[in-house]
Amino acid sequence: MLRIVSAGLMAAAIAFGLSAPSTAAGNPANGEKLFKKCAACHSLEEGKKKVGPSLYKIFGATPGQVPKFRYSKGLVEYGQTGAVWDAETLDAWLTKPKDVVKRTKMAFPGFKKVEDRADMIAYLKSLSE
Repeated sequence: MLRIVSAGLMAAAIAFGLSAPSTAAGNPANGEKLFKKCAACHSLEEGKKKVGPSLYKIFGATPGQVPKFRYSKGLVEYGQTGAVWDAETLDAWLTKPKDVVKRTKMAFPGFKKVEDRADMIAYLKSLSE
């Protein structure tokens, strides 16, 4: 009985568009607006660092590798694991950075809404292509 109810609820959610959006389906224009929260600490210009490193062409890059930026030891070590900033890693990072790298210096608490993270990822990806 529970399977039938669960399957019915899932079908209804899909039919009415209530399923969670994937990170690939973000809106870059909204991501650009959301980036204002990041702009106090991050630049999108190549080589221009602020409190945080430049996010120029960050999509596909290795974490902790922007030249001449002093990263936390934790973020450098994270990059050395073979991690790459892609939709999956950025989604985790933008959810709550300290859950990805315990010893990060980044104070940002994260974007709580799945849609906001998807939009930010779509925006960063559009700038990296």
